[in-house]
Amino acid sequence: MPRTATVERVTSETQITCTLGLDVAPGAKQQIDVSTGIGFLDHMLTAMAKHGGMELDIKCKGDLHIDDHHTTEDCGLALGEAFKKALGERRGIKRYGYAYAPLDEALSRAVLDISSRPYFSGELPFTREKIGDLSTEMISHFLESFAFAAGVTLHVDSIKGVNNHHIAEASFKALALAIRMAVTETGSNEVPSTKGVLAV
Repeated sequence: MPRTATVERVTSETQITCTLGLDVAPGAKQQIDVSTGIGFLDHMLTAMAKHGGMELDIKCKGDLHIDDHHTTEDCGLALGEAFKKALGERRGIKRYGYAYAPLDEALSRAVLDISSRPYFSGELPFTREKIGDLSTEMISHFLESFAFAAGVTLHVDSIKGVNNHHIAEASFKALALAIRMAVTETGSNEVPSTKGVLAV
């Protein structure tokens, strides 16, 4: 069965449609179409989908005349909800994923547990207020929103780096690779937990 999901999130602050596919068929062209109204966020989500081997279509119309907070947060929530829905019952997957990703001088690490225990911890020492039109403080908030909506435990840390763009991009790429590992199907029908259940 294809692991795909579509969610809509409509509030007085944002209107979002998000379709996520966790698998790209062998030989198929990967479909990625991202439009949030925030260029750097688009860049990060595109990189995340590309290197995570996922298909992603996300469109957002948000209250950017106020600032970038609601758009970034709600995109994280919508993407997390789509991830949780696409994954379905948490059987026959590796569950854990970890990865390092470099980008020039920057090196980031992401560790993921598809645990149904939402938690986020990040160490991303940005020195600029913004990268493009995205506030750097919103990068950690996006990751936190994604983790809580997806029901995963997520740690993302910059091990080293100077260029803020590189730190952010290496972090999203590391997350993409960790996701790819964690969602890999094992061929069994077992729940990867000694409890015998991973509540969804």
